[in-house]
Amino acid sequence: MKQIICIAAITLLAAAAPARSQTLVDPNKVAPEYREAAEKRRAEQLRQRECALKADLDKVLPRDRTAYLNHCLDGPVAKP
Repeated sequence: MKQIICIAAITLLAAAAPARSQTLVDPNKVAPEYREAAEKRRAEQLRQRECALKADLDKVLPRDRTAYLNHCLDGPVAKP
């Protein structure tokens, strides 16, 4: 009985889909009237990813990561 429970637990863990991050918005796949908003959202997503990458490179501890990301995102916005 114990073996069956172990096998069932392993099967459940193996079958569970991994969590995925939010994909980048593609402004070309959005209706024309929403394209401007999609471009703004994509720019914000890129800023968030850049700050997260900086946090990884600076080896920020998990307990300090939120403060680090907030400080990074509150910084000056780079214009392309």
